[in-house]
Amino acid sequence: MPNRFRISSTVLRKLEELNVPPRSLLAHARLPASLLQQAKVQVTTEEMFAFYRAASEVSGDPGIGLKIGTEERAERYDPIAIAALCTRSLRDALQRMARYKQLTCPEKIELIEKTDECAVRFDWLLAQEQEPAALIDTCFAWILSIARRGTGAPLRAKRVEFRRPPEHREMYETYFRCQVKFRAPQNLIVFRKQDVDAPLLTHNAELLALVAPQLEAELSEQLAERSISEQAKGVLKRLLAGQRPGLQHVAAELRLSTRTLQRRLTEEGVNFQQLMKEARHELARHYLLHSSLELNETAYLLGYEDANSFFRAFHSWEGTSPGEWRSSRLAAA
Repeated sequence: MPNRFRISSTVLRKLEELNVPPRSLLAHARLPASLLQQAKVQVTTEEMFAFYRAASEVSGDPGIGLKIGTEERAERYDPIAIAALCTRSLRDALQRMARYKQLTCPEKIELIEKTDECAVRFDWLLAQEQEPAALIDTCFAWILSIARRGTGAPLRAKRVEFRRPPEHREMYETYFRCQVKFRAPQNLIVFRKQDVDAPLLTHNAELLALVAPQLEAELSEQLAERSISEQAKGVLKRLLAGQRPGLQHVAAELRLSTRTLQRRLTEEGVNFQQLMKEARHELARHYLLHSSLELNETAYLLGYEDANSFFRAFHSWEGTSPGEWRSSRLAAA
């Protein structure tokens, strides 16, 4: 997984069109102007957050994130978006975006499915602070733009949930065309199950066959630089979202047979249950520090059957309860 974000030329061009000069924005964010001279503008998580905070402050536009994330010109789409649009359904598109996003930045896209809905959540894996509102808006607008382009319809979300206090409700409800909930435990854009299962009008198997192999090759090359246990734990973190992935699920993601994965883990002196514990422990710390999720919701996302099982596991890791650990860390911060 890379440790830097790439700010695409499309975002910089969009800012110019919105009369927000990138050079002024960088100065406001206290980032070096020399970034614009790089062939690929790459920044840390903290710098990315500063960039989007500055976008809000310099523009003075509460909808700047929605405008950055909305792209109607298909020629500006990156390879990940193109691959997503070439798939059969919105569900396939979301899964492709989640899979290939790890190529470009330390960010995870989670799909959280329930009986009649599918929620999309963005998780900044190296964040040490809360993500800026404009960045969340950009991500949700980007997802909705892909969905609307693919379905060829003015698709609406079922609802949008923001952690932030209520502000500009009318603007958001007009854009997303749905109910917007504030002070939620986490930031989510939620779709109806029937919408994510609908076929995409942009499905193009031939174009997908041209684009996907290159992305898969880059992903394989990146993963090859990491040990198999690191790769497996990374997959577990991505799959742990209200599910209990097994060895076979991780093997399928890594394009290995279950037996081969088991053998390679054994060669590195680790086992699957050990990796599951480490993945849950690391994700638990992340959720407790960087979200306002209730403890039972955190337990659900980590794949525990009930909150008590999570509490016992966390106490064995940290020697204290999740609530006490969160309180002490936040107080220290």
